[in-house]
Amino acid sequence: MLKIEHKVAFKLCIFGDGGVGKTTLIRRFSNGVFEENILMTIGADFSVKNIDLGGRTVTLRIWDFAGEDRFRVLLPAFAKGADGGIFMYDTTRYSSLSQIKDWLSIFEYFGSENKSKIPIIMVGGKIDLEDKRSVSPEEALELSSTYELKGNYECSSKTGDNVEQIFELIAKMMVENT
Repeated sequence: MLKIEHKVAFKLCIFGDGGVGKTTLIRRFSNGVFEENILMTIGADFSVKNIDLGGRTVTLRIWDFAGEDRFRVLLPAFAKGADGGIFMYDTTRYSSLSQIKDWLSIFEYFGSENKSKIPIIMVGGKIDLEDKRSVSPEEALELSSTYELKGNYECSSKTGDNVEQIFELIAKMMVENT
């Protein structure tokens, strides 16, 4: 019997302040390697990776937005038509949560035409630096709930902890919205 493979592609945007680990997360997910000395993203970067979700190939077109204020004006253009989002913060830098409202308002306004259905999750990076943690998991979960996000998760691009799971989770959420 011929197996018919169902393919689907999604635009996933990762946004948050500069230096929180967005690029290292994407590179760890895309090629399985932790790159310690990554240069600052200028504007936006783009990656593509296929994953298998229960026999279904899902193509993730991942947009990585620069976190510095001077590049924030580009987010509306790049967020247009997004199917899902990841707001990323640094678990060792409490200030990386301070502009969540601004990031979300830009992303949600300019994302998909059906704004209420875009799954957005919060991801705290750098959990391998536990001794420097300044954001508790409980506090992040509460903030995620306040902004009605689809959950808060934590990962380490350095060790690889939870990296694959985060992308599989958001991919499943986007599939469910189709």
